[in-house]
Amino acid sequence: MDVFLSIALGIALAAATGFRVFVPLLAAGLAARAGWIPLTESFSWLATTPALVMLGTAALLETFAYYIPGVDHVLDVLASPVAIVAGVIASASVMTDVNPALMWPIAIIAGGGIAGATKGSTAVVRAKTGVATAGFGNPIVSTVETTGSILLSILALLLPLVALAAILALLIWAARKVGRHIFGPRRKPGELTTKSTKHTHDSDDTRSSL
Repeated sequence: MDVFLSIALGIALAAATGFRVFVPLLAAGLAARAGWIPLTESFSWLATTPALVMLGTAALLETFAYYIPGVDHVLDVLASPVAIVAGVIASASVMTDVNPALMWPIAIIAGGGIAGATKGSTAVVRAKTGVATAGFGNPIVSTVETTGSILLSILALLLPLVALAAILALLIWAARKVGRHIFGPRRKPGELTTKSTKHTHDSDDTRSSL
């Protein structure tokens, strides 16, 4: 596998751990078991039968736990550091053509960082949805997260560069949404001047009437 493709695959799988921790690791293990992708020597255990059974069980338990009210929010808190670790493992496990001196910094900074960013974005969406719908919309968010993790993992294995581009676009969109939520909607350049001028005119009219 080409160096850039293996890096893109690693980062894309790491991002998918931000949606569900174990699904991308399971996908990587199954793909390696089928001979679709190679794994680095240190993580060849991901393709073993015991590892696949444990990852499959963990993925199912994680998925169903997010449908339990209250537990989903606890999992968001607990899964954040776990997602970062899983992101590092997912990215490092498939970067077979990358020198270890370069692989680990990329896995830790890019893989762990993008996993944390994805997890943070989903946690914000879940919190806002929970407040807006009194918790009734959280199962929909959980379904979208699980589906996103599966689809992103598959896309990463088939088209790593496309998956990486999609992730970057998603993170930019999420950052803008969070920015608008924190700082408010962005005003047009002339809007503030117009409002200031209108306020001045209103004040003048008030003084004139007096």
